[in-house]
Amino acid sequence: MTGLLPWLEWAGVAVFALTGALVAARKQMDPFGFVLLGTVTGIGGGTLRDVLLGIRPVPWILDPAVVIICAAVSLAAFVSAHHFEREGRTRVILWADALGLALFTVTGTAKALEAGAPAISAVLLGVVTATFGGIIRDMLAGDVPLALRRDVYVTASLAGAVAFALANRFVSPDLDDVIGFAVVFAIRGLAIRHGWSLPTYGKREG
Repeated sequence: MTGLLPWLEWAGVAVFALTGALVAARKQMDPFGFVLLGTVTGIGGGTLRDVLLGIRPVPWILDPAVVIICAAVSLAAFVSAHHFEREGRTRVILWADALGLALFTVTGTAKALEAGAPAISAVLLGVVTATFGGIIRDMLAGDVPLALRRDVYVTASLAGAVAFALANRFVSPDLDDVIGFAVVFAIRGLAIRHGWSLPTYGKREG
């Protein structure tokens, strides 16, 4: 897993930056808005994870490659997002977000384990990595964050992080990333396709 980790991290950054840029397109923002939403989505979760792990300084400050990736993807989306039909753009955002969710769940959990975090803490940090950037994105865009809706979203990330940690411990470190990714993407993908949602709180009588 170690050799794949940087590549998976960059892929997750690029995909999440794209979701931020597509949200900016839906909100008809200017190029700065595209770059802002793309960047906070791409690096927000990983930044919080690294801060919680006590990594100083946060890696992208010394090596801004991920910030450059976010800006490049966002600006590319600014000139090409009009090719998506308005009705289909939300669908593209959901599927791209599902891909980013799976990638960041895996990389977040893996980095936490490599930093020496206990398995339970690593699982929680995997979920934080996968969801926090999207929360910032949606809040800046004036939307209710996906993580706070009734969608099967955080649940998918949590299941994948647990699967990754278990596979890393009991199966093989060479397969943990595949297993974790597959669990997250499968659950989130089925939820998007079939409209799965969690029960919500309702008024009680008496």
